[in-house]
Amino acid sequence: MLDEVGKLAQDVTILAEMAGEMEEYLRSDVLFWQLMKGGLPKLTLGGYLMRQHRLLALPKLLTDEEQAVVDTAVAQFNRALVEKIVRLEQKAHQELEARIRQWGEYLKDFRWERGAAVAGYTSAVETRVMMTAVTDKLQMPPYQLNSRITDQIAVLDGNLRSRWRPGSFLWPEAWQPAYPRTDYWYLYGAART
Repeated sequence: MLDEVGKLAQDVTILAEMAGEMEEYLRSDVLFWQLMKGGLPKLTLGGYLMRQHRLLALPKLLTDEEQAVVDTAVAQFNRALVEKIVRLEQKAHQELEARIRQWGEYLKDFRWERGAAVAGYTSAVETRVMMTAVTDKLQMPPYQLNSRITDQIAVLDGNLRSRWRPGSFLWPEAWQPAYPRTDYWYLYGAART
């Protein structure tokens, strides 16, 4: 398993690849885009925005070379968005609907304390983090977030909170500055038993 710095280095590579294909991705009808470079996760707005958020929030954990790659990727991403407001909104809402279904199914297993679901929470919660990344983007002008989406997320969060016991940060400690407890409460704790 990669340590926190190794995972960030991997995120730099993934971010650069995703940014490089973002313009073509936004023009396509594909939600989960297979990147040209093999062995990487599929491109989605949530996957890109989650990594961008983490990397921009943790610059002290990056080398100068990695920071330069991140800066280039962010600039490339921003160029890909030019004159694609409606297209980004469509893709983002489509992804949020898929992620809400995915997270909801996971939480059903989690609620019933199915062993694999509870044990796998630390990696499964990445879906919820991606949902936050996409909703945050859609709440920035000129974009618009459909209030139905926030209502659905609030219902899922309420279901999780009913079984949640606050506790320590679940991901690598060095990442904690990128994920404040007030906004990412679901990264701090575990299921009540």
